[in-house]
Amino acid sequence: MTKHTLVFATHNQHKLTEVKELMPRWIELKSLNDIGYDKEIPETGTTLERNALQKAYTIFSKTRFDCFADDTGLEVEALNGEPGVYSARYAGANASFEDNVNLLLKNLEGKENRNACFRTVIYLIFNGKKWLFEGVINGTITKEKHGSSGFGYDPVFQPEGYDKTFAEMSLEEKNKISHRGLAMIKMLNYFEGQEEGLSLAGQGEFA
Repeated sequence: MTKHTLVFATHNQHKLTEVKELMPRWIELKSLNDIGYDKEIPETGTTLERNALQKAYTIFSKTRFDCFADDTGLEVEALNGEPGVYSARYAGANASFEDNVNLLLKNLEGKENRNACFRTVIYLIFNGKKWLFEGVINGTITKEKHGSSGFGYDPVFQPEGYDKTFAEMSLEEKNKISHRGLAMIKMLNYFEGQEEGLSLAGQGEFA
């Protein structure tokens, strides 16, 4: 079987591991590390859509490989949607996952409303076409960290309808319901001709 190379515009090994589990066998998924791209891609957008688009277009323009990029944000009701697009650097430019989680818990101290959602946007450039896919999952922020799997805010995000956090789930279980998993499923359905997504042809300077 001839494989089609598709680059995931990320240096994040955790994300790569999650996504590889979902990819069809005819796609050879490569990370930025795999193609020798060691630069940081700017994320200057004020929306998840803009950041995903910026990352994918940067890699495509420099490598000409079909590629996709994602951007994910945790949106907390009581914090007016924060940290949102700044989720990865909530506690500062060089913050660790733990730093971000600790700041989130601190900012939610004394707040009864702990409703939140995770939202992932994927921008895909494939065979000359450009598409956008979105995945959203609702849940709540726990008062303490639970579990040791996953990454980011997983230890404090409990998805709706479950009694455990993402960090207490297996990778397979998380992928079935997670924001990234839902967005990925839409992209995979597009590959199978079952999903058209949102065409971005002609939509602004990165289209």
